[in-house]
Amino acid sequence: MSTWINITVRSMVVYLALLVGLRLAGKRHSGQLSPHDFVLILLVSNAVQNAMVGGNASLVGGLLAATTLILLNVLVTRVVLRNRRWRRVISGEPTLLIHNRAVLSAALEREGILPEELFAQLRSHGFEGPGQVKSAVQECDGSISVVGYPSDREYRLPPLTPPGSPVWN
Repeated sequence: MSTWINITVRSMVVYLALLVGLRLAGKRHSGQLSPHDFVLILLVSNAVQNAMVGGNASLVGGLLAATTLILLNVLVTRVVLRNRRWRRVISGEPTLLIHNRAVLSAALEREGILPEELFAQLRSHGFEGPGQVKSAVQECDGSISVVGYPSDREYRLPPLTPPGSPVWN
């Protein structure tokens, strides 16, 4: 029984340590996943892998570690959903990178984003540069959202023509 408690406690400590480490590393490193979901994927795969190949962990030990990690992730997710203060601590907050065409260099530096990387993101959103951007925000999941100014040109589809009109014949 003490082996099971040991596995449970060690799994919890590793989960929390990785969660804190990824949170301190910044949003850039978490990609599209929230930090706690990313930690879960890493640790569950490691726990199950050790159980499958033998090693020091038995099958029961690997399953116990995976169950502990899943339950801890469910708990963290519920805390994040219900408590605004813990949401900010665990998931972080969005960071404004461009405001009214002006690139906020201090924000880029704080988030570890090179200007070239930001400009590449702008281009992938269909903007030629910051002069067309009202705001760009690095979201909590590491993605960048971009809102542009309304275009001078208006793009419209041609009007629909009813059946029986000369175009249909």
